[in-house]
Amino acid sequence: MGVIRAEPARVTDWAARSVGAAWRAFDLQLATYAGLLVAIGLVMAYTNSVETGSTPLEAGTTFTRGLMWAGIAVVVFAATTVFDYRWFKTLAWPIYAIQLGLLVLTLAIGDGVGGAARWIVVGPLTFQFSELAKILMIIVLADYLSSRQSKLDSLPAILGACVLIVPPLILVMLQPDLGTSLVFAAILAGMLWMSGASLKWLGLLAAVVVAMVPVAWTYILRDYQKERLLSFLNATPDIQGSGYQLYQAQIAVGSGGWMGKGLTNGTQAQGDFLPVQTTDFVFAILAEELGFIGAMVLFGLFVLLIWRVLVAGWRSRDPFGTLFSAGVASMILFQLIVNVGMVMGVMPITGIPLPFVTHGGASLVSMAIGLGILQSINIRQTRAEW
Repeated sequence: MGVIRAEPARVTDWAARSVGAAWRAFDLQLATYAGLLVAIGLVMAYTNSVETGSTPLEAGTTFTRGLMWAGIAVVVFAATTVFDYRWFKTLAWPIYAIQLGLLVLTLAIGDGVGGAARWIVVGPLTFQFSELAKILMIIVLADYLSSRQSKLDSLPAILGACVLIVPPLILVMLQPDLGTSLVFAAILAGMLWMSGASLKWLGLLAAVVVAMVPVAWTYILRDYQKERLLSFLNATPDIQGSGYQLYQAQIAVGSGGWMGKGLTNGTQAQGDFLPVQTTDFVFAILAEELGFIGAMVLFGLFVLLIWRVLVAGWRSRDPFGTLFSAGVASMILFQLIVNVGMVMGVMPITGIPLPFVTHGGASLVSMAIGLGILQSINIRQTRAEW
């Protein structure tokens, strides 16, 4: 009888040790770096609220909306961390259908500027489902590629991944949103490369994409998108027309110097010279007010965050985890390079947000989902070792 009574105690002790070990695998560094980037985004939201003449804590300002979305992102991150990531693998095809449904819904009832349909308004909230679609696409591709690892030296398996991404990419292009479409392509390229797909076939696909550029220019790109690209390629752009935004951004970045002008002291922002300073061009305000040092801190946090994302993939014994981390890292890195590059004038203006920093609830919540899934992978991989 003594042995029988001791058995539940041993089971309880084992369970406690298992749960404790699993939560010790929670990557505090990853959460900290992401949290610091969100904090920088909130600081930029604060300074933008002041510079537009508003009291930051007033309802409806960029800062108060940023606080609201940051709170929602924390809840989403915690919920996704607790959720067993293996359900995402099981539900990959329903998730794919949901993704397409959300993008079709955006085209049907979405709002935008100049005839675009990019976001849906629900009460006080505005949500851009194309941002959520990025994370959902990474889930679908991670499931597809991880289940075909032994076949990725063949063209049909690689083409299957390309076929999966075509419908959402087309739906995003129809909004129209060239920037997000390019992020989809970057996610696919990064995940195929990390999956060990045949470099021979990847090179062939890259050549096909390059060959299709004239077709895209003639039949797909809108006139304003062509103007942006031509302005980027033009050594002397029209600073009163298509090159105005880039010109003002470069003034802001250059005037920041080493230490910056200080928060709320940016002359470009105060003078309302820089369009979309709270969203796609927030880096210009950061560089003006926090200077070169502030920009380097930002880049350092992004490097550390991407490193921890990749570490989660390297530690995963589940191919799905490895490929999911590759997709998240590709998405963050591509958006960072293009967003900062377009502000500096070395990349065309495509409307890609700066992760965690650009004001936008959909982008922040989507990032929270991605990092939460990575933490779920970290925790459950450790639990399986007991």
